[in-house]
Amino acid sequence: MLSVQKQFAKYVSQNVLGMVGISLYILADTFFISKAVGTKGITALNLVLPVYSLIFAIGSMIGVGSGIRFAVARSRGLEEADSYFFNALFWGTVIGVAFMLLGLFFPDNIMALLGGDAEIVAVGSTYTRIFMLFSPCFIWNYVCNAFVRNDRAPSIAMAATLFSSLFNIVMDYVLMFPLGLGMAGAALATACSPIVGVLICCIHFFGKNCHVVVKPVKPSAKMLFRSCQVGVSAFVGEISSGVTTAVFNFIILGLAGNVGVAAYGVVANTSLVAVAMFNGISQGSQPLLSEFYGKGNKEKVKKTVWLGLGTAVVFAFAMIALVYVGADAIVAVFNSEGNAGLAAYAGTGLRLYFLGFLFAGINIVGTGVLSAVEAARWAFIASVLRGFVAIIFCAFVLSFLFGMKGVWLAFPAAELLTMVVTVTALRKSV
Repeated sequence: MLSVQKQFAKYVSQNVLGMVGISLYILADTFFISKAVGTKGITALNLVLPVYSLIFAIGSMIGVGSGIRFAVARSRGLEEADSYFFNALFWGTVIGVAFMLLGLFFPDNIMALLGGDAEIVAVGSTYTRIFMLFSPCFIWNYVCNAFVRNDRAPSIAMAATLFSSLFNIVMDYVLMFPLGLGMAGAALATACSPIVGVLICCIHFFGKNCHVVVKPVKPSAKMLFRSCQVGVSAFVGEISSGVTTAVFNFIILGLAGNVGVAAYGVVANTSLVAVAMFNGISQGSQPLLSEFYGKGNKEKVKKTVWLGLGTAVVFAFAMIALVYVGADAIVAVFNSEGNAGLAAYAGTGLRLYFLGFLFAGINIVGTGVLSAVEAARWAFIASVLRGFVAIIFCAFVLSFLFGMKGVWLAFPAAELLTMVVTVTALRKSV
């Protein structure tokens, strides 16, 4: 039997790689769109990111929450463990179809609602329609990956996310440049990538080491609700970027116009890599925590918690140092037009915004811990504070006081406020 440290290193390293892979294809979209379409394309992509985040968040909540319930029930020998997978797929499909229909009939309205003017709507509506048509696939990918990970197959889960991301990056280039499809090509590449992830996960489901039961059961809204209770931290881990983006887009449009939004697009998309790393630590720790908690091994639970938080802090310091030194170079990659306004806004934004990850890492990992040990009430409070209340309050107050610098500082301030609650909850629950 591997030690806690070795199990942690195995699960977390592979999950971090997988989650970073997911974020990299969004960065690839940003890079290729900046080359093919320019600032208007980046602005359109950034305006639609909240929709991305919402779909991903729902998929993550259903997948991770159901995976936690499955892992705990299985470790206790409960028969209900066999029902969670199909139930998650069923409700994920229902919700995915709803998003699909919205994207099919109302892409222009969605873009306009998110702040796009007529020019930006014209650039981004096709992109929105195409990727939303594949909404069920995004949710299925999250569900399948979560169950593979909770069934002690982190290597396959990592392979699924990495290869789907690689597929997206390659197809981004092929569809946008040799085939000249522009924004539509970027959307098609992104939309098809989760299908690759699901197919790779099927290697485990049809393998001899699979303990996930793939059979139809009567759908249960109650089971879905119980799963979502412990999946709420995963939901917020994904949606917080979208909420932050939507609020910031609204404020920045008033302060700096479309160029400011494009600059924030560079900051937001770069930050997704950081968020992915912390989500990787959180979700990589979760199967171990759920198993140790289900068996009543408090010592191993605490050891895993400290490993997770410590790793998050180390990652945070490394990323802050890297961004502080390399901010201008990062911005230049996405500024193909050499826009001076974009360069100035984004360079300052990266350096100030990334300070928040020292606190965000603790919050993301901490809320994941709370969910894994079934402290659903504390996980919900910390998650809602982080993803909605604190960031919205800080964004409006600090932008009013300090303009664009206040916008960038809102994220660190909100994460610091949330960390106080998260640490309190961990002391009471673990």
